[in-house]
Formats: sequence, structure tokens, C-alpha cells
Amino acid sequence: MPALVRATFLVNAVYAESSREFGLTPQQGKLLCVLMAQPYGMSELGGTLGLAKSSLTGLVDRTERNGLVRRQPDPRDTRAVRVALTPRGSDLVERFYAETCRRVERLSTGLSAAERDLLAGLLGRVVLDNEVPVVFLELDEDRPAAHDS
Repeated sequence: MPALVRATFLVNAVYAESSREFGLTPQQGKLLCVLMAQPYGMSELGGTLGLAKSSLTGLVDRTERNGLVRRQPDPRDTRAVRVALTPRGSDLVERFYAETCRRVERLSTGLSAAERDLLAGLLGRVVLDNEVPVVFLELDEDRPAAHDS
């Protein structure tokens, strides 16, 4: 489906532009968005973000140096750490995520309400059919809230 590939490029471009405006790389933006729901262990993050251990370690290191995330001991495994948002990271990602969602939503303004609902339903089905893990949040009345699954 060439249209889906082209739509991916369009959404990625919006995401990259939004990331830059918030002083993030797209990878840092994804990391922060995933961490909005809860802290994650490094192996969980690697799987969710599709990154090798060395790439993930570098990403977390850089984001930690910027004061946006912190490593904390994993209460279930003393050898492991979990990555969590700092208060500064939490504030930044809430604003970044809300603005990015608004920008992506504007991509469909040329569609009628019924067409937007149809598009959302079809894309939601593609996501479900491909068993994409639920890690991002949904905006509800301009406030991030946990996504039910």
C-alpha cells in the first residue's frame, strides 16, 4: 500500500518537526512518550522501541544528561534498573505529546467527520491486527490519560 507508506513519511515528518521544536530528537520523543504511562526496564524499552541494547543505552544516557529521565533500581530485580521520567521530563512530554497529537490530527482536516472516524477505525484495526503493544497514551479533552487496553 503505497498510500500507507507515504502517510508514514508524513506523520514521521510532523513528529520530527515537533520534536525539534521541543528540543528533542525523534528518538528521545518516543522514549519520553512511552515512559508517560509508567517506568520500564531496559529490555522492555529496547523491545518496545526496537533498539539494540547499545543504542538504547546511549539514548537513555543522553536523555538522562538532559534531566528528562532517571534510572532507578528495579524492585523485583536488584541487578536491573528501570527508566522513569523526572518531573522536568514529565512536564515536557505532556506538552510535547499534546502538541504532536494536535499536529497529526490536523493532517486529516480535509476529511469529513465520518471519513476521519472511518480512517481512525481502519488504522486502529491495522494496529490491533499487528499486535502493536499499547504503550502510548490517548488524549482525552486536551489532557493525557492512560490508554485502556
